[in-house]
Amino acid sequence: MQRYFTKLSEVPADYQLEPQIFHHAIKVLRDKEGQMFELVDQQQRVKLMKLTRVFADQAFAKTLKTSQPQVELPVKITILAGLIKNSKPDLLIQKATELGAASIIFFNADFSVAQWNEQKASKKLGRLQKIAQGAAEQSHRTQVPLINFVTELKKFDFSKYQYRVAAYEESAKQGEKQALPLIIQKIRQQLTKQQTRPTLVAVFGPEGGLSLAEVAYLQQQRCYLAGLGPRIMRAETAPWYLLATLSFALELG
Repeated sequence: MQRYFTKLSEVPADYQLEPQIFHHAIKVLRDKEGQMFELVDQQQRVKLMKLTRVFADQAFAKTLKTSQPQVELPVKITILAGLIKNSKPDLLIQKATELGAASIIFFNADFSVAQWNEQKASKKLGRLQKIAQGAAEQSHRTQVPLINFVTELKKFDFSKYQYRVAAYEESAKQGEKQALPLIIQKIRQQLTKQQTRPTLVAVFGPEGGLSLAEVAYLQQQRCYLAGLGPRIMRAETAPWYLLATLSFALELG
């Protein structure tokens, strides 16, 4: 069933489809009166909706049922990724959203081939946010990840995060295996004691990896330097690996 996100905190009894939802449901999918869809409000409640009236330029629906499924990862994960080239940011966002990331933030890394300034980033972020919303709808999430950009690593505020990890190629080459399991153990312990979601930021380099200066700065910010197994992954693949690992450990393991 098709899922949409609304900007409303409360869905009225006689809900008029918002323009983007109207366009997709009525103009693209050609939904008719009586057909149903899901609508997620700003409180992450899922409304089962039924189209009641469809006109040329507007449509209305009513709520049949409300639920609040728990589909988000138990830990709130921010992916902080060195800027990667071409269409790779699109792919990273799409799959990281499907795997449960809470936010994805890009930065100009020392080895980034592509470089954005704030003006260029502002033009791209709107399109990237739409990719995240489409992926969240497709994967039936109740939250759309926030997509953002900082000009450099030092502009990011690490202090807001309880857990901090950086995927570092040299750590992987040296056989490092303890950092990620240790973080998972600490998160599990925290989840048994309280209901609030722990926060974690995971840092990834671009195609050329993280520079020595960036690694030194991350250590100053109390980031664990973690290996992600014996194989060296592409810049866009490593965040998916981390998200899948955390999903298995915290949701399936």
